[in-house]
Amino acid sequence: MEVDYLIVGFGLAGLAFSEVLETQNKSFCVISDDSQQSSKVAVGLYNPVILKRFSGVWKSHEQLALALPFYQAIETKLGCKILEPMPVYRRFNNIEEQNAWFEAMDKPALQPYLSPNIVKNHNLNIKAEFGLGEVLQSGRVHTERLLSKFQSYLIEKNAYKHERFDHSQLEIVVGGFIYGELKAKHMVFCEGYGVTRNPFFKDIPLNGTKGEVMVIKSSDLQFEGILKGPCFILSEGNDLYSVGATYDWESKTHEVSQKGRDELVEKVKSLISCEFEVVDQKAGIRPTVKDRRPLVGEHPIHKSMFVLNGLGTRGVMIAPYVAKQLFESIELGIPLDDEINVNRYSY
Repeated sequence: MEVDYLIVGFGLAGLAFSEVLETQNKSFCVISDDSQQSSKVAVGLYNPVILKRFSGVWKSHEQLALALPFYQAIETKLGCKILEPMPVYRRFNNIEEQNAWFEAMDKPALQPYLSPNIVKNHNLNIKAEFGLGEVLQSGRVHTERLLSKFQSYLIEKNAYKHERFDHSQLEIVVGGFIYGELKAKHMVFCEGYGVTRNPFFKDIPLNGTKGEVMVIKSSDLQFEGILKGPCFILSEGNDLYSVGATYDWESKTHEVSQKGRDELVEKVKSLISCEFEVVDQKAGIRPTVKDRRPLVGEHPIHKSMFVLNGLGTRGVMIAPYVAKQLFESIELGIPLDDEINVNRYSY
């Protein structure tokens, strides 16, 4: 079987690149064993504002302009709901934060995303005496549903192999690569934190940041949207709410921890006053980079071998943008953004 592209890994990066290839009528095959869980664990928030300090997300305009129609097109193709616009409400802790919100509104890059009206909190179970700031053009992508449905779609097209990729069995030949019965012109590694086992890209400066999320149940909270304070609380319906996320730079396991649960429970209690119970907990390792920019580009020695990684905590926004950049770099010779090009590092 000959294809234009062999993709290894199927988180948000692998999915986004697969979708770009399909829209451009390129043949491809994905190989993944689902060992990397961060994309499935992620709640999938898209939010163009860094709410800790009311500043803009890197290339938020460009990312949103691509991401929203990108996921809408996938919804149409798969026949299921993937994209869910919903407001993010940032709790103000004091008057100074209210003032900082209005100062941020004066910045042209942030003006489209910050509501000029402070939302008065009428929910007695939410602790927000100084009110809430509403973020516009925000929402969530149902990542687990997206990945599952797209995976099934590719399996039906005979474009997906559910197996662990054995890097030692890859043959580099003139004009491409051979892996078993597959022959490909190009290789794209989208392995997330799993790239640390990849002999070709194991030395790229990728840090694994473990994140844990919970699902809580509360019949009293009666909140719709995304509430942001020391953690986020996202309404899932049926009195269920997703809560997250932790940041652990030491642990590299996918196991949930009591430490993570305790941290999230404490943060939830600082945001809401009603009773709740924890009904689920998940963990994954985010592929993060020190400068908070993705790692995209060609191997320094092996031509036509590429990496697409380092999407970090904002994968649903970044993935369509970097997938398009990589495709246009390979097929059209358009240079990659210097900020995302893996060659900014020596490895």
